[in-house]
Amino acid sequence: MMTTALRGVLHPLRSINARIERWVLTRVQRLPGPVTIRRQRIYILPTRQGTIFAVMTFALLLGAMNYSNSLGFALSFLLAGLGLVCMHHTHGNLVNLQLSSRGGVPVFAGETMRFAVALSNPSRRSRHVIALTLKQGDWGDHWTDVPADGEATTGLDVKTSRRGRVRAPRFAVSSRFPLGLFYAWTWVELDQSGIAYPKPLGPTLPDALDGDEGFETAASQPGNDDFAGVRDYHRGDALSSIHWKVSARSGELVVKQFAQARRDEIVLNFDRLTDPDPELRVSQLARWVLDAAERGLSWSLILPDQQIAADTGSEHCARCLTALALYGADEA
Repeated sequence: MMTTALRGVLHPLRSINARIERWVLTRVQRLPGPVTIRRQRIYILPTRQGTIFAVMTFALLLGAMNYSNSLGFALSFLLAGLGLVCMHHTHGNLVNLQLSSRGGVPVFAGETMRFAVALSNPSRRSRHVIALTLKQGDWGDHWTDVPADGEATTGLDVKTSRRGRVRAPRFAVSSRFPLGLFYAWTWVELDQSGIAYPKPLGPTLPDALDGDEGFETAASQPGNDDFAGVRDYHRGDALSSIHWKVSARSGELVVKQFAQARRDEIVLNFDRLTDPDPELRVSQLARWVLDAAERGLSWSLILPDQQIAADTGSEHCARCLTALALYGADEA
């Protein structure tokens, strides 16, 4: 009987909560940050525990009125006062908090990207159990305390489905402090994004780097030799190799010399791959970029819309993966 009564009370509360959420979402704007949570933008409702607490307190008051029990009246008013104090503290726990974006950590498509969000507390009292969730009413794992006149950083997890630029969705900043009787929240949408790299697929980079599909050594590419100087002309040298300007100044024939490109420098070329699916080409190039970085090779990347010069290291690897992620991709 009691369970049925509680369900009857909770059902309209859920309906009211859903209407409030729809109305609030129409007012949320994407902002670059920092965003300050103002008092008038905070919404508060009793939790399930708070509703049970209110029903029990009201039942106690009815019993005290029925039996004219002064102790019952005192306990009822004490519990009601406790509820009001909790509501005040729950609401005030979010007032004037400032949120700033710290960006998203790059991941590969299909993995979970974490957007870091900094919470700044300008007041002299600490803020406790502040949670960031994608859905209003959820109580996620990412909650934190913010010290007085201090800052704390927490995160927001977003599942990626494909490569490209991932924009952080709107999220709820909420609190149930101190006793969990009330749930206060507001919606925030920070202008922050991260990169989802293409998922590496396909065969690894072979040990023999000549003549395979999709890449070639830089030494095998025409025009990739570097000018190294001049030397005296010898019989049999091609006329096209003579450096005519220097020869005219010196009065003797000299020829141009070139330093051949390193054999361990490779060129990863999108157009040399024959797979008809461009997504599989991108994933294969991502696989080879990671392999080249792991082996310490020098590599360049050629895409239809850009070319990245040869280099080595983790920064070059991230630059190439970012180019692959953004090539022809919409926002994820």
